[in-house]
Amino acid sequence: MPKKALTEFVIEHFHEKHRAQLPNLINLARKIEDVHNDHDECPAGLAEHLQAMYQELESHMMKEEQILFPMLAGDIFPKGPIAVMEEEHDQHEQMVAQLLELTNQCNAPRGACGSWIMLYEGINEFVSDLHQHIALENAVLFKQQEQASKGHGNGHCCGGCQ
Repeated sequence: MPKKALTEFVIEHFHEKHRAQLPNLINLARKIEDVHNDHDECPAGLAEHLQAMYQELESHMMKEEQILFPMLAGDIFPKGPIAVMEEEHDQHEQMVAQLLELTNQCNAPRGACGSWIMLYEGINEFVSDLHQHIALENAVLFKQQEQASKGHGNGHCCGGCQ
């Protein structure tokens, strides 16, 4: 798939989906925390954690959309910004681990209400989508630089590979 088409695919199928998923999950988490705060398995702090994830992801996605993806679409593979995005992907994975810890691996307690079950199903979908998103960027989109840079510039650097 051409790089421009691949970046458009990532934006449409992952970035926009995360932007729709997270506000809904945050609202549901607040509801569960408010209604079930006396339950032993209530995921206290979940809404706050999801909000932090949303802020981190939004900042990350904006950097990709406004800076990195246009460069990649133009066959410029800047090592520094790619390394930063990969490092942020590692941080997102750590936040997912914390999310799963807060939610008992998204296992709702016995007798949980429909909203609680819906919240955990939504989190499972979000986590799955985020894993696919990160894997596609790390293993495909960002690795195309290695193929493009072979023989790049015939020994002369234009500055785009820095």
